[in-house]
Amino acid sequence: MTTDLPDADRIAAAVLRQPAVAALHGGVFGEVATYLPGRRVTGVQVGGDRIAVHVTTILGEPMNQVAARIREIVVPLADGHPVDVVIEDCVSAADAATAHTVDTAGADSESG
Repeated sequence: MTTDLPDADRIAAAVLRQPAVAALHGGVFGEVATYLPGRRVTGVQVGGDRIAVHVTTILGEPMNQVAARIREIVVPLADGHPVDVVIEDCVSAADAATAHTVDTAGADSESG
């Protein structure tokens, strides 16, 4: 079985390389994710006709600029799908070091 969907792992990695991004965010109930065989990519939802990226940002830059930068780096990876960026939360630079996402096994893992 082949798929024409964009690569959620590549999108997640590109977003997490952005200095203003503390972590990917899974939404209030962990519903924002791409489900793959045996695992999920939290904070990136690839499916249907859109891509959604939900993040926790670091305070300091205007959020609209952060969202625009995230969209700019995701669009080339999106294979023509529209990209929605949602800033779910923001943290201080000091708190960014402890920001995390939930990994595929459900244990906490560092990111950002």
